[in-house]
Amino acid sequence: MQSPPPDARIWIDKQSPAPYRALGGVALAVRTAAEAAGLDRALVELINVRVSQLNGCPSCLNQHTRAAVAAGVTQQQLDVLDAWRRSELYTPLQRAALTLAELTTALPDEQTLAREYALARQHMSDDQVSVVIWVATTIGAFNRVSIMSRHPVRARKEN
Repeated sequence: MQSPPPDARIWIDKQSPAPYRALGGVALAVRTAAEAAGLDRALVELINVRVSQLNGCPSCLNQHTRAAVAAGVTQQQLDVLDAWRRSELYTPLQRAALTLAELTTALPDEQTLAREYALARQHMSDDQVSVVIWVATTIGAFNRVSIMSRHPVRARKEN
């Protein structure tokens, strides 16, 4: 039997499927909570894409950019998402959610965290703040599973 190459990755979602299924359950609960808090699927997908950009996850970007468009995020919003703070394409609620998503992903120093968190809360209820942090946390976990497993992104046939 031949040994795998030293750089071969284990697909941890396949190797340990129970935790991966549990993570999927968390994602479903978070989507349900988002809906209950009045956050639409487009906003959830916008957060998924932004956190995946920050974490550099090609597999999640491939999946969630398509889901974002299907949920109503415009292609222009996706095109400039990396520079959202310098754009007027996003509503105050979207801006607040993107701020919280970035804070959750980067965990900056406490002074920055407190300042930015307070600004985001001006546009969101406590339930919405909680859900946005859960969305960012959940996609961050999926990013790590995919990156550590080196899930491939296959070219799509363009229409």
